[in-house]
Amino acid sequence: MPKWTLRNEMNYTFGSITYDLNSRTHIMGILNVTPDSFSDGGVYFETEKAVQHALRMVDEGADFIDIGGESTRPGAEKISVTDEISRVVPVIEQVAKHVQTPISIDTYKSEVAEQALRAGALIVNDVTGLHGDTQLPDVIVRHNASVIVMHIKGTPRTMQEHPQYENLLEEICSYLSESISIAEKKSIRQVIVDPGIGFGKTVEHNLEILRELTTFQRFGYPVLVGTSRKSFIGKILNEPVNERFEGTAASVAISIMNGANIVRVHDVKQMKRVAGVVDAIIKPKDKK
Repeated sequence: MPKWTLRNEMNYTFGSITYDLNSRTHIMGILNVTPDSFSDGGVYFETEKAVQHALRMVDEGADFIDIGGESTRPGAEKISVTDEISRVVPVIEQVAKHVQTPISIDTYKSEVAEQALRAGALIVNDVTGLHGDTQLPDVIVRHNASVIVMHIKGTPRTMQEHPQYENLLEEICSYLSESISIAEKKSIRQVIVDPGIGFGKTVEHNLEILRELTTFQRFGYPVLVGTSRKSFIGKILNEPVNERFEGTAASVAISIMNGANIVRVHDVKQMKRVAGVVDAIIKPKDKK
């Protein structure tokens, strides 16, 4: 197991809240306002149910709420900008009225990001890592928002059709380096990097990323990892999506051990406990 090393100070401010992302593992709660997401599609499709779930995750200890209106599961079809806005904006508006917890909008579309940021979101979580919509960086800058840049190979519709790499880690790093360059040239103030578990990767690719996660510390930005309930866990355990809790917990623990600053999860209360124990083991007492 790699030795834990603290990176440079990472005090990130989101609205009225400042987090030292090196002090402990921070938890991002997933809220899919979709009918077809791989894990919880349709469960929180109604605005009232979605808002209540967001507030519940905050009560359980979520440091961020990531709200998405379009599924990015393998094979997912695109939806219109209008439909995506109609799904997420009412939820963001209501959640932002009740809590100060930073809200992230999970979108790669500038028009959706514009409306979401106006409604109260503070972060754009872009699965294309700013390689898609060329207008998106300008929207982020205009709202003084933060960005999560993720690696993806292909598109959600095609990404799992025999993904291949000559050098997995270096290709991901090259992609993310370009993402960071775009963000820095536009003077986007706060950047978070995500190697994109499950987005154009085989089971072995995902496992290699988790084993070598410290690779992504080279950028000097916080690292976010999202393994929650994903198919690689199901393939390892031969279990359906609703039976991947323990596998998720194991992958979250390994992610934290190997340097993740933020973990993106469905089960906030339980994964908060996992993170708390791992943090107690690996972090100096004065940094808890």
